[in-house]
Amino acid sequence: MRTLQARSRSGQVSQEGYPGRWEDDGDRLSDEGLPVTEEEYWEKYYNDPDFIYEWKNGYLEVRPVSDQKGCETYYWFCDILRCYVRTHQAGRMSGQEIGFRMDLPGEVVIRRPDMAVILNDNPVEIDDDDCTYKGIFDLCVESLSHSSKKEVERDTVAKKGEYRGGGVREYYILDARKIETAFYQMNAKGQYRKISRKGGIVRSGILPGFQFRVSDLYLKPPLEELAEDPVYRDYVFPSFMEVRKELALEKKRAEKAEKSLVSEKQRAEKEKQRAEKEKQRAKKEKQRAEKEKQRAEKEKQRAEKEKQRAEQSENRFIEAARAMLSGGLDTAAVIKYTGLAADEIASLQRDV
Repeated sequence: MRTLQARSRSGQVSQEGYPGRWEDDGDRLSDEGLPVTEEEYWEKYYNDPDFIYEWKNGYLEVRPVSDQKGCETYYWFCDILRCYVRTHQAGRMSGQEIGFRMDLPGEVVIRRPDMAVILNDNPVEIDDDDCTYKGIFDLCVESLSHSSKKEVERDTVAKKGEYRGGGVREYYILDARKIETAFYQMNAKGQYRKISRKGGIVRSGILPGFQFRVSDLYLKPPLEELAEDPVYRDYVFPSFMEVRKELALEKKRAEKAEKSLVSEKQRAEKEKQRAEKEKQRAKKEKQRAEKEKQRAEKEKQRAEKEKQRAEQSENRFIEAARAMLSGGLDTAAVIKYTGLAADEIASLQRDV
């Protein structure tokens, strides 16, 4: 996908060593449609510094430019596909810098898809130092350029037929205008069929678990949101959800600990209040016991005084009885006047 709008990618450069047409002001024009051999293409045009050339049956084709909206749609899709490939270790991704050759019936084409995937089970590997891919990509993605009818037909008709004939297992066309967006999968007969969009969701047949909402191509939600979306969370930052779950568990543990601490504080406060009440009760009980002791002491003192008073009173009666007996009063009269018992009177009589 071309994002540069100038005639060349490097501006004014020296004409020496570069094929093609030049304007008087030093700007270089593309060689779109120029007939060249495949050898000339690989030698002079494949690594052109100013244009991204493809080659179709002897003629050069220039990768068209894209608008900003198309770029953003393409970049968003790149992000989720990159997340999938990285998470599942499914293979390797490639871009328009890497071309691949397809020997088709009646023609040979060299295409440089905007985005491509080489799965791990592809019989042809690509090395880190390779500038071309010697096999057939498993998935090709083109970001549609709609500046002309020819460019639209190139992606929707020509490349679709070429990728099908070459054996590309899935082919996606991204159109930010929502008009030509399409997703194709090769069936058992080697024909492309459109991938169903059940519930508005596209599910790849060659990338197990890779799925996305077509509407999200245009809404372009951030990856952080996708990480929590059930459509994407299995491959977009799957560890993000694990971290979120761990944080949620940690939060619950902290909340539980906090509640436990609050409960413990409340329990301690109640225990403190209970102890304080017990202390107050013990204090009151002590005061009551002290008062009871004082009351008992007073009662004892009163009893002692009463005893002394009784003893004194008895002594008076005894002295009176002794005096009466000494005066010759008979026993019956003494008993009557003193209230003493007969035996007590008899005892006094022995003493007189």
